[in-house]
Amino acid sequence: MNKSLNQSLFFLFLLFLQVLILNNINFLGYINPYLYISFVFLYPLKEKRFSFLFFSFLLGLLVDFFSDSGGIHAFSTLFIAYFRLFFVKVFFRKIPADYPFFNIKSESFGKVFNYVVTLTIIHHLIYFSFANFSFQNLSMVFLNTLYASVFTLILFFTGNYIFTKNE
Repeated sequence: MNKSLNQSLFFLFLLFLQVLILNNINFLGYINPYLYISFVFLYPLKEKRFSFLFFSFLLGLLVDFFSDSGGIHAFSTLFIAYFRLFFVKVFFRKIPADYPFFNIKSESFGKVFNYVVTLTIIHHLIYFSFANFSFQNLSMVFLNTLYASVFTLILFFTGNYIFTKNE
């Protein structure tokens, strides 16, 4: 019960942080951090896959609702949530028997960095591709993906360092 409460509070914290604070940050006029996707990175693997996909979709949908972005966040978040297990297998060399014991905080920084960077870039590339939805703006898609990914990753690793330093 305590883990469910912690996950629910983390879900709400990320939602309100994204909607109330981070959506109002427009660095250089258009670069926006999307820290809410850290829910996908940090959600336990041992939990049921359907509930994880549902909560990932719900988080993206709620961010869409408050951002008036028409489902782009929901699709991008659901996409990386669905393929998360593939990247866990690739970067951490885990098999399904390891999932109940997997904790991202106990893995090496290099593996976590590659995992988080890959999922962040995929999320942002999908998001900005649908937001621009034109081959004429392909350079803007790549620039927005690059800048927003760097900004998101800086916030993620800084927050991760601050909140796990005391543990």
